[in-house]
Amino acid sequence: MGLPDAIAACLFDLDGVLTETAVVHRKAWKHTFDDFLKRREGPGFRPFTDADYLDYVDGRPRADGVRTFLTSRGITLPEGEPDDPPGAATINGIGNSKNTLLLTVLEKEGVTAYSGSVRYIDAVYKAGLKIAVVTSSANGRAVIEAADLGRYVHVLVDGVVSAEKGFRGKPAPDSFLEGARALGVSADRAAVFEDALAGVEAGRAGAFGFVVGVNRSDQAEALRAHGADVVVNDLSDLLGG
Repeated sequence: MGLPDAIAACLFDLDGVLTETAVVHRKAWKHTFDDFLKRREGPGFRPFTDADYLDYVDGRPRADGVRTFLTSRGITLPEGEPDDPPGAATINGIGNSKNTLLLTVLEKEGVTAYSGSVRYIDAVYKAGLKIAVVTSSANGRAVIEAADLGRYVHVLVDGVVSAEKGFRGKPAPDSFLEGARALGVSADRAAVFEDALAGVEAGRAGAFGFVVGVNRSDQAEALRAHGADVVVNDLSDLLGG
């Protein structure tokens, strides 16, 4: 599996690691933030960029991503309520705008799993390793089922679970630690698989046995700097041959 012998469980991020939905997330965030910034600052607004996505949003819970990006632009908004309507000028309102757009796109276009990731998770499953999906997304279960990956997943820790249990979002390791706990393994016997800088930071912060950075956004060196033990362009690279 390309992993140390002591590893007994694999903890996979979802969007960008197992499924191609990270691209859809990025587009939804850009549309949402650009719309907000244009309304706030006028036609001369500075658009949301790919670098903004990678630095402030990727891998974080939805509200954390909104808050972190707006802080980078010197903007402070009220938190609002979790059920704020899309378009409301609150942290939750902006987050809900993005989620509404995301769900519309996913419904129209469906969900595709990376073929190399399917090969890898199938090999891991057949090798008898335990498998958890750990994602900040509140739509994790629907995405897993739409991508036909449900048969491999023993445990799901998604944004819904994290909110219910009061976990800090990535780069804090809380959700990954919960995935290991639910699988019955210690962190040092679990491997984390992440494409986001915040995710590999979480893997390192939790003292996991191995952290795999998945380089989907041409940021191999940054993934290493943030805590990845190894960086691959595709999970199938770990299988060799």
